[in-house]
Order: sequence, then structure tokens, then C-alpha cells
Amino acid sequence: MAGSTLPGRPGNLTTDQEAKLRELWTATLKVFGVQAEGKPADVKDSLSIPPAGTPDPTTKKKKSGLFRRNKDDADEGAQTNQEDKYGQSKEFQQVLATEDPENLRRAFWSMVKHDHPDGLLLRFLRARKWGVHNALVMLIATMNWRMKEMHVDDDIMKKGEAQAVVDSTSSNAAVKKEGLDFIAQLRLGKSFLHGMDKAGRPMCFVRVRLHKQGEQSETSLERYTVYTIETARLLLSPPVDTAAIVFDMTGFSMANMDYSPVKFMIKCFEANYPESLGVVLVHKSPWIFHSIWKIIKGWLDPVVASKVHFTQNLEELEQFIEKSRIIKELGGDDPFEYRYVEPKEGENEEMSDEGTRQRLLEERASVVKEYEAMTHEWIANSQDRTALQQKRNDLAERLRSGYWQLDPYVRARSIYDRIGLIGESGTIRYYNNAANADPKHGINSTEHRADDVD
Repeated sequence: MAGSTLPGRPGNLTTDQEAKLRELWTATLKVFGVQAEGKPADVKDSLSIPPAGTPDPTTKKKKSGLFRRNKDDADEGAQTNQEDKYGQSKEFQQVLATEDPENLRRAFWSMVKHDHPDGLLLRFLRARKWGVHNALVMLIATMNWRMKEMHVDDDIMKKGEAQAVVDSTSSNAAVKKEGLDFIAQLRLGKSFLHGMDKAGRPMCFVRVRLHKQGEQSETSLERYTVYTIETARLLLSPPVDTAAIVFDMTGFSMANMDYSPVKFMIKCFEANYPESLGVVLVHKSPWIFHSIWKIIKGWLDPVVASKVHFTQNLEELEQFIEKSRIIKELGGDDPFEYRYVEPKEGENEEMSDEGTRQRLLEERASVVKEYEAMTHEWIANSQDRTALQQKRNDLAERLRSGYWQLDPYVRARSIYDRIGLIGESGTIRYYNNAANADPKHGINSTEHRADDVD
């Protein structure tokens, strides 16, 4: 596992990169309506995401010239067609003109979860080649996507698997179908999270042969994709901040090819989860896939395309994953077999504890206020930046540990909680050597806490 912090991450920035980060924080806090003196006192509920379908506040943000680039910004370059192929510039302007800044602020801090806030902003900066304006456009469009289009935190992650099981027995045919389609993908094991590659990245295995076009609705496919990505994010811990995807193409046929979910997945990683992919391994692809790959490659950003590698046998796969960590299904020594563990009664009972949830949200809101105020000070004070950055890092650590206290009250339990991959307080156990561990569920031997830094 890599033990050093990669360039462009918190703690490993050049002088120019740190200056860009300060610029992006300045612009981001302006969008959020957070002034240097901090937010007004009434922020008790500000980190609680409004339920899906909640009407927007009537107050709208006044459009200003704060985020219009002038001639001095020309060095960042215009947003190219390739960079803005998802129309985020137009979306950005619409959001600035119509959205309540507090909603964007809520969406941002909800996305942060256990991540370092600087780390999240730096993802957008790296994705946009350190162009501050373009990074801001991408960031705000992503917040809008999360809260308005996908309802990531107030629906997908909040309701989770247990609600899908309930929905699958609904008397409403449409609700029943969506519930069945979502949970069917988990029961099939169409994809699953397990283990680490040589770089220490969590791996997601996708068994392409298990997907049949038209078997599940487009909505359930997209929901399942976002659910998997968001769950994988919980496994990341510095210095590892990307994941590995292994597409197992064994038994692939044209019946498994479905361009719509492929396009959606590409958009997720390019537009909404930037700098989250470390490597993509396409394993044992048949000759029929070669012409398909030419089409897919044309849709990919060149940087993303460069992370795709084709492997045809165990030896080639071992270039990326230790044989002991390659599952037996792919010819390795890891005995892990995916088997879905159904939701258990009462596993989400903490989510009904409104009092504790609100207390933890208020505590988190207080730390967020401190972080925002300290960030303003860090931006303005060039003399004490090292000391101020350490204070910001300390606050980021409080946010990280505080998130794991809050997590059971805002996120429904997943299969990865049930099998022990995600443990209490954010302990991640990829492999479990315990004598009583079920080898079909267990994830043995390597573990780290979510607050580890090396």
C-alpha cells in the first residue's frame, strides 16, 4: 500500500497549488453566502439535507458579477467543449441565479462526509487542471446534481437497501418495480466491493455477464450505480483517495451490452466524482468487445481513458493485484465469494432517533462554522498560514471522526456494514482472519481506521 501523499493532495501542495486552493475556497464560500465573520447564528439545521420533494425556499440568490471572469482570468483558459461536454457552465449560471446559497452549502458539507474538505475541493481543481473558475463550475453543478437530480444523501443513501426491500412488496406497481430492480442487482452480485489492489485502492468487481439489457429500469440502474460509488467513497482513507474497478468480462455477449448505463457511469466519474478512479481493469474481454471499446473510448476524457488497462490472464492481472488478493473466481487465491446478506430487522433503528441525530448535526454544524471561519482567516492572513493550516487540519479531523458518529443516524446500513467491511467508528476491514469469520462473507487481515493518515 502506498504510504506517501500524492502531489496535489492536502499536505503535498506546491505554492501555486495552495494559492489556487485559497482562490477556490474564496469563490466557494461566496457562493455559499458565508462571509468572513461566519454564518449568522441560526445554523442549527444547516447540515440537514431537506427531504426529497421539499419545495425550494422563496428567497433566491441575486446574480452578481462575483463569478464572471474578467480578462485577468484568461490564463485559466476557457472551458473547452471537452471539459464542458455535460453542459455544466450553463447549469452553473442557472444555479447561481435561482438557488438558495444555503442549499448548496448543505449539499457540499453533506458530500464531504469523512473526507478532508480541502481534499474534496482539490479533486475538482485537479480535474480542471487547476483552473479555479472551471473547478467552481464543476463543483456547484455537482452539488446541484446531488441534491436536485439524484437526491444522493436525502434518498439513495438515507433509504438504502432496507427501503428497497420494503418497496419491492408495495401495492404500487411502479414503486414495487423500482424496489425489485434495485435489490435484484445486489442479490445478483452484479458488482461488489472487496479487497485492495497493489496501490491499496479498494476494488469494485463488476460481473458484466450478469447484466441483461432491459431487465432493470434505467432509474434503478442509475440509483444502483450512485449507491455503489457512494459506498465505495466510505472506504477511502488518506493517502488512498481513488478506487480500482475490475470489469470481469468472462462470458460476455452482446446480450450484456447496454450503452445507457455505461454513459451514465462515465458521466458520474467525469462530471460528479472527479479524480475518484485510480485504475480500470477490463479482464478477459472477448474479441467482440474490441469494436465496442472503440466506441466507448471515444466518449471518455483522455485522462480517464489512460487509466483503462486490458488483462487477459492471471499473470497480467497480477501486475495490478497481488495473487493472494485476486478472488478465486478470477483464478487467484482469495477464497472470497459474494453472497448477499439481506437487511436485518432493526439495523436502522438509530435513524429513528431524531434527538440524537439533531444533536450530532448541531455539533457538526458548529465545527463546520469554525472551519469556514478559520478558512477565511487562512485566506486573509499570509503571515501565520502554517499555524492556521494546522488548525484547519485539526478541525477537518474533528469533522472526520464526527461523521462516523453521525453516520448510523443518516445512512441506512448496507451489505458492507453487515459483513463487517465497514465497522464501528469507520474501521475498514478488507480482510478478516477471525477464526469464526464466514469465508464467504469475511474480508480478512488488513484493516485501517477511517481516521488513519498513513
